[in-house]
Amino acid sequence: MAAALTRLHAGESLTVRSAGTDPGERLSAEAAASVEQVGATFRGEYPKAITEGLLDGVDRIVVIGEAEIDPALLDGDDAPTVERWQTDEPSERGIEGQERLAIIRDDLDTRVRALVQELLV
Repeated sequence: MAAALTRLHAGESLTVRSAGTDPGERLSAEAAASVEQVGATFRGEYPKAITEGLLDGVDRIVVIGEAEIDPALLDGDDAPTVERWQTDEPSERGIEGQERLAIIRDDLDTRVRALVQELLV
């Protein structure tokens, strides 16, 4: 969701890559529908792991939640900055489905807008 929202707000001003520490077999259709409601898209995306090749030339990594990145991938003088976003989990309050995803999406959207502004200034 964060990558799709970043592409929406940054356009072609930033190169955005998306990967996971434990990628699933497919993207969430529900999450895709949620970002589409605000004009973003998962088009062209697929589940993939964080690899050394994927990180080539990356300046910033945003980790959502508690996921851990292999420290070996972050070695070296040109290692990217890692930023961790602790997001709200509405299901802990009994909120499910599209309402849950909209809350998560909107939280990420606020953070993404601030990050895009920071990176493009």
